[in-house]
Amino acid sequence: MKRMGTLRQLSDLSHFSGAARLRELLAADPAIKVRCSPDGRHLLLLRSPGAPCPQLLVAVRGSDAELERAWPAGHPSPLDAFFLPWPARPALVLVWESGLAEVWGAGVGPGWRLLRSTELCPAGGAYVVAVAVLRGRLVWCEERQAGAEGQLGPPAAFSHCVCFRTLEPNGEGGTNLGRTHVLLHHCPSFGLLASRKDLFLVPTATTWPGVGHILLTWSPGKGKVMVVAPCLGLSHCKSLNPVRGDTWDFRTLLRGLPGLLSPMKPLTVHTWAPTPQGLLLLDFRGTVSLVQTHGGTRTVGTLQEAPVGLAGSAALGTFHGTLACVLGSTLELLDMGSGQLLERKVLSTDRVHLLAPPAPGMEDEEELETRGGLRLLSALGLFRVGWEAPQGLEVPSAEDLVFEEACEYYQRRSLRGAQLTPEELKHNSTFRAPQALASILQGHVSPSTLVTTLRAELRDYRALDQLKAHLVAGDDEEAGWTELAEHEVARLLRTELMGDQLVQLNTVFQALPTAAWGAVLRALQLQPDGNGRLRSHAPPDVWKKVLGGTSAGKEPPNGILPLFELLCQCLCRLEPRWLPPFVELAQQQGGPGWGAGGPGLPLYRRALAVLGEEETRSEALELELLLGSGRPKAVLQAVGQLVQKEQWQRALEAGLALGPSSPLLRSEIFKLLLAEFARHRRLDAYLPHLRRLCPPDLTPAELLLLIRTHLPDELEPPTPFPKPGTEPPLTVGLLRALLEQTGAQGRPLGPVLSLYEDILCDPGTPPPTPPRGPMTTLQTSDHPVLEAWAPSGQGLCVTDTG
Repeated sequence: MKRMGTLRQLSDLSHFSGAARLRELLAADPAIKVRCSPDGRHLLLLRSPGAPCPQLLVAVRGSDAELERAWPAGHPSPLDAFFLPWPARPALVLVWESGLAEVWGAGVGPGWRLLRSTELCPAGGAYVVAVAVLRGRLVWCEERQAGAEGQLGPPAAFSHCVCFRTLEPNGEGGTNLGRTHVLLHHCPSFGLLASRKDLFLVPTATTWPGVGHILLTWSPGKGKVMVVAPCLGLSHCKSLNPVRGDTWDFRTLLRGLPGLLSPMKPLTVHTWAPTPQGLLLLDFRGTVSLVQTHGGTRTVGTLQEAPVGLAGSAALGTFHGTLACVLGSTLELLDMGSGQLLERKVLSTDRVHLLAPPAPGMEDEEELETRGGLRLLSALGLFRVGWEAPQGLEVPSAEDLVFEEACEYYQRRSLRGAQLTPEELKHNSTFRAPQALASILQGHVSPSTLVTTLRAELRDYRALDQLKAHLVAGDDEEAGWTELAEHEVARLLRTELMGDQLVQLNTVFQALPTAAWGAVLRALQLQPDGNGRLRSHAPPDVWKKVLGGTSAGKEPPNGILPLFELLCQCLCRLEPRWLPPFVELAQQQGGPGWGAGGPGLPLYRRALAVLGEEETRSEALELELLLGSGRPKAVLQAVGQLVQKEQWQRALEAGLALGPSSPLLRSEIFKLLLAEFARHRRLDAYLPHLRRLCPPDLTPAELLLLIRTHLPDELEPPTPFPKPGTEPPLTVGLLRALLEQTGAQGRPLGPVLSLYEDILCDPGTPPPTPPRGPMTTLQTSDHPVLEAWAPSGQGLCVTDTG
């Protein structure tokens, strides 16, 4: 069904204070400036300097007194006036061309009163040409004395600068004014327009033609300025954060941006309009374009009628993807995406003003009814333009929505094939939760009991709603998004983390990984212990939620990661050095089916899968995960990799780090390193560590047998000394320490069990000296004494030296 645009009257202005004067000014002066307060309750009308009295009128909806000011001849009226986004009380700032600024407030007492007066140009010789208010900042463009240097153009063309000061409420009746910050030096005359998040610096009729095709967008929340030339299709982004002391000389800025100074005609724009999407501009051909905050420019559409000269009035605004343009007495609605004309209406007056929508979170009950459209103000009243819902569309009640949502929830958890229906939930006593919630919504529970029960939840939701309102308004954007992400992760961790909740958690981690990890850090109560490890005081049910959610051999659906893999991926991005301690801590937690001790994949394997393929993953992280896993195969794999890289110290430390509860694993690591010791001499310096790793039950015979197995094949007969340039072979001297180690550890108290153990045994005294005499060949039958001594291996002949 096709939707229809509606123009509905909200008020005839009779409920505003000073209604007669309000209608009179709106009907008399087509060039009057109209501003609306952030809460939508105040209307400000300011006439141009030199206009008849009164020049300023602030009308209030309700019984509060209006503010009316008039300046006699010879006393200039304000250049511009703005409401300040102060939620506690309404306030406005008036700025004169001379640089005088006055802050007025209401709500403390009856009527309006002057809160603060200051000079924006205290040095003198300067005057303000444009002013805007952006997120509590008063920004102005002032013209100063022209300097002697004018390398880019005439000196007078670049005699302006753009400055700002912060404005904050102080107590019940004061105002804090920050110091002056200069954004741009030596710039041309710029007009200033502000949306809720961005400031647009646009060329005016007095801007030097050589730069009349250039405009700038300053985003304080991002600390950047975008220089755009819409006619050239060029844009350049530069850092501009006054908090860090950033400032730019406009001429220097342009010299560093190639292509922007190409000879072009100045922009011929009839009307500018800031919106949340960017800056709208209407040219004299009736074409509406949008300069987006990232620098891109696109055509939105073309109006049926084009503006006739500068005298014709025009106003632009957007709502729900729709562009609204009031040109004279015609209202046209265009689709922002396609530029198609949706509706065209002829109004009864040509003096219509589009009002900015109230700031999110500051609407009252009446304003909430008009949300989703644009408000039009004229002398005939206050109107709302929006889209009318199709007739016959029934809005379900709150109780029906409860049971429909519960159906979807229970169906996801149900194992039966039958489809649940809302009627079944209403009458089946098994499903008590949706029935209890429906009873609350129907009013069966007293308000006091309900408020008492939900007090903490209501407080949290109120704080969250206020935070979202500040984000939409663009206040402290980075900190706000961080806090919002932390709230969302904390909320999701209290759910079952399945389906939509897990998808949403993945989205938060992808968009704001630092804030999401901070929320998990608090939920798990993780703290370093000073030894490179982590400890946690989180209850077991939290860890159960972290470690669960995966099955052996199953990939996550649609690229959605379970929580444990999500945390590993986030740590790998933010702090890779803490990933192995985190996995090691997770392995210490757990219970049956938690992922740490269950039948599924080991946690270190799940963490390795997040690092990517073997060819692309970080070798250092992989080694740490394998060594910290405690799994014999993983540790042996890690030691094997260390051996291949000849990192002998780390390989030995990995084996020595294993406690007495892993004798088999220590023995396997020892045999792996002993094989390398037999093959080459690069392990000789680490022999003391290798001795400490030697198994206590290893005998010298077994040691020699292991070494013999891994000795390199001899291609030539052995020689007493190695050839130059070749590696020396393994010698008995090198082996003696290991043989002594095995002999001392496994020496029996009884008879000798090994053929080599008598070599290692030191009796403490030398063997007996054989009798002196002439050299003779030993005869077993004639020398019984030597026969008994000879088998000890000390000698087979005796020489008589006497």
